[in-house]
Amino acid sequence: MGRKRKNKVYFGLDVQDAIVRYNDSNSDAQRNKIYQQEIHYAFDKLAENIINTFKFSYFDYGFEDIKCETVAFLVMNIHKYDHTKGSKAFSYFSVVAKNYLILHNNANYKKLKSHSDLKVLDTHRYGDADDKDIKNFTIEIIQYFELNVSTIFKKQRDINIAYSILDLMKRVDDIENFNKKSLYILIREMADVNTSHITAVVNVLKKHYKRLLNDYYKDGTIIPHKSGSFF
Repeated sequence: MGRKRKNKVYFGLDVQDAIVRYNDSNSDAQRNKIYQQEIHYAFDKLAENIINTFKFSYFDYGFEDIKCETVAFLVMNIHKYDHTKGSKAFSYFSVVAKNYLILHNNANYKKLKSHSDLKVLDTHRYGDADDKDIKNFTIEIIQYFELNVSTIFKKQRDINIAYSILDLMKRVDDIENFNKKSLYILIREMADVNTSHITAVVNVLKKHYKRLLNDYYKDGTIIPHKSGSFF
């Protein structure tokens, strides 16, 4: 296996340079040498850190197996990295690894849901709320915010964040098992903003959300409401 680096940066520009040389080489022997000596440790550590950070919960096999699969996927996609586009290798392969793990974690979660009592899962999240009510409310609140985001927020940055959040709401079945930290990271990547900006937008949306939820249970709908009526 590749040698471990003594410096704290396990995936720096030296690794990026090694990946470029790996992709440029036409010699299998040379590519193997570059990978084993200069790339493998960085890929292995990257996979380890992402797995530990996101706490993926729905894999039915051990940590080392998950890590090995992730590293293998990075190697399979190493040829797709193009340093001329300006992206850092660390950022590029972090996204590749994370997306791979998210995809398989979601697939395993869906398998679990298909063999579980969905009402129990929903009750855990919403109390005794009816499945149909939850679905209808989600649809209506997404429609409400899509119509009113540009009125609620004035800065284009905040509007982009809000639309990123709405996009995740539309894909709730794929991401509902992730923690707050991982959701913030997804939004940060989608909108290219700082966490503090996301928090500010979320806090505004929460104020609307609480009022809309109360109105929904009182009136059975939120469609008649217009933005600006809360403040």
